[in-house]
Amino acid sequence: MSQNWWDSAVIYQIYPRSFRDSNGDGIGDLQGITEKLETVADLGVDCVWLSPFFKSPFKDFGYDVSDYRAVDPVFGTDRDFDVLLNKAHGLGLKVILDQVLCHCSEEHRWFEESRQDRTNPKADWYVWQNPKPDGTEPNNWLSFFGGRAWTWDARRRQYYFHNFLTSQPNLNHRNPEVRAAVLADCKYWLDKGVDGFRLDAIHTMAFDPDFLDNDPRADIENGGDDSRVSQPFGMQDIQSRQIDQPWGKQFLAELRALADSYDEPRFLMGELGGDNGAEMINRYTQPGLLHACYNFDLLAWDGQTAEELEGVLRRVTDKLEGHQITFATSNHDVPRIASRQVKRLGLAPEDTDRVAMMMVELELALHGSVCLYMGEELGLEDADRLALEDLQDPWGIEFWPTFMGRDTCRTPIPWEAAAKHAGFTTADKPWLPVDERHLPRSMDQQLADPNSFRAQVKSVIARRKSGEILTGGTLDVLDSPENMLVLQRASGNKNQRVMFNFGTKDALFEGEKVEALSSVFGQPMPG
Repeated sequence: MSQNWWDSAVIYQIYPRSFRDSNGDGIGDLQGITEKLETVADLGVDCVWLSPFFKSPFKDFGYDVSDYRAVDPVFGTDRDFDVLLNKAHGLGLKVILDQVLCHCSEEHRWFEESRQDRTNPKADWYVWQNPKPDGTEPNNWLSFFGGRAWTWDARRRQYYFHNFLTSQPNLNHRNPEVRAAVLADCKYWLDKGVDGFRLDAIHTMAFDPDFLDNDPRADIENGGDDSRVSQPFGMQDIQSRQIDQPWGKQFLAELRALADSYDEPRFLMGELGGDNGAEMINRYTQPGLLHACYNFDLLAWDGQTAEELEGVLRRVTDKLEGHQITFATSNHDVPRIASRQVKRLGLAPEDTDRVAMMMVELELALHGSVCLYMGEELGLEDADRLALEDLQDPWGIEFWPTFMGRDTCRTPIPWEAAAKHAGFTTADKPWLPVDERHLPRSMDQQLADPNSFRAQVKSVIARRKSGEILTGGTLDVLDSPENMLVLQRASGNKNQRVMFNFGTKDALFEGEKVEALSSVFGQPMPG
């Protein structure tokens, strides 16, 4: 039996800007979410994860927070959030918030004070370093979004460190005053009744205090065809110096103590990137740290073959050592799973629905908690036909045309096929255009069709919850034929096989037929 609600939860991620606009300004908001919560609850999910809605200049669309306790007026008011939270709880939904605690906006009052001089009370709240004697940056660290990870500030005559945009300075979590201030902001939301946090890029809070250069990656050749070198930071071993240092877990221990202090303990799920996923999960979910780690292994930008999926699951699950994981196949940062997989498998557009459903079924057949990204239940394709003038994501704009960034998975949800902008907004222009290919998959049409893609997803969620085998127990990845992935779930004296055939021809596994591009959930059997 699961001891905590999050052990096997199905978590529905909402990107507020693109979910539903209630006031006609072209941007989704909290009231829009509240108005559609019944539809979310009807799907059978356990929890809603809200991407940031805090006050922000939106240079990284909310992942650059300028006030951790304030709802940005674009999304509504404090009362709008309270109404949303109360309604969600009334529908039996938990609510977790996306907290961006490794960095903030340059417009945060803390940074505005810190950058004034080297002696103010918050002078050490961020990561400042002197230039080299020749005036250049302190080391070779690169930003994930392009360019150096250091920006010169003329007032302090020092460089400040930022893993992402220049407008997102990294907080110095080695300073106990910083940790205390961030914890107080987290407590504000927990006291309101939120059920936990998804912690954004939590491995980026720690850095080498000696500021030594990153090593070059040893497993690739610079300038090669490897997708990791399409952007310069992919040529460095960023985990050697820039991120994921041992001391970084101190803050998580303090946050966990806070989460556990409530009568109903609150859930902490940390986003971890990197190449050694299982190792990092085991380290970050030690007793007294995170409850679970949000895993990236199924979020490969270009999709994965059956063989690669098998390798990923073996690599992660065989080394988990009993620690908790949260799987996801889509989110606000990568192309939608339907498009990724069809392209990776070399399939035709008409195969999109079948492949998308298989990936939903795969996700829901895994152990631990899982995250469905809004629109995944509709089988939405990636909006990869956006024009340059439509792009909002600074990452995509920086690397256009070889890389489109994250806007392609952030376009608005189509609520009504026949309505203006598919019912997302009444504004003349939404913040991102609705993809016309999404209209036949609109929510209203799918709710009216008992055989729709959404109806099938709802059925799979119900199947996952129908017994202990898919919500608890163990998971083994079995040796399987080409183009197939076979999982075995077991609980107590029962086991169940789930088989996936990603090939275009029917296949057999131990005498059982699996049709092309389909899955088979075997009946539970004695162990």
